[in-house]
Amino acid sequence: MKTNSPCRLYLITPPRIETKTFADELASALDAGDVACVQLRLKDADDDTLRQAIDILLPVTSSRNVAFIINDKPNIAAEMGCDGAHIGQEDISYSEARRLLGADAIVGVTCHNSRHLAIEAADNGADYVAFGAFFATSTKDAKFSAPVEILNDWSTTTIVPCVAIGGITLENCTPLITAGADFLAIVSAVWDHPQGPATAVRKFLTAIEQASDEAGH
Repeated sequence: MKTNSPCRLYLITPPRIETKTFADELASALDAGDVACVQLRLKDADDDTLRQAIDILLPVTSSRNVAFIINDKPNIAAEMGCDGAHIGQEDISYSEARRLLGADAIVGVTCHNSRHLAIEAADNGADYVAFGAFFATSTKDAKFSAPVEILNDWSTTTIVPCVAIGGITLENCTPLITAGADFLAIVSAVWDHPQGPATAVRKFLTAIEQASDEAGH
């Protein structure tokens, strides 16, 4: 449910990682400031690879009270004791994901640039909806482009939180925050930051604070 708290960070892992090295980077990022959630999204990884990554990364997030969710694989998330899963429009259905994960888990749904899909997901019980891509991104082949206005429309008419995703950087995040995004989903702008992920997190939190103050959030 929405609160009056400012926008928060939602970190997504790079599509390919060396897990043990990445665990240190993840810990550094989470120790730098408030992060709401980490999504494990490994491109083309098989289930055993996912399990091995979860074994190493879940303790990092759990010890810091940060939610840890798995992209596309609610069955693996349930099996491994993760906090939930994120599903796309072409993945398993929301109802099946909820059945696998249980009532208390987080289930988020990709809704691209469609308010209709978002309303459908919210009515079904999704914990959040994700809109995007807002900007060009090299992380994923984005088939949809979302206007910033969809965040403002959603945030002023519903209570289900929304995540903004797609090419978000320190330079372009302010309009998304002022439009009412509850979470910014960040990939390369954190993990590829020249001064390291901890510095990136601190800079994003500063940007969120400044934009939220200006918008009166």
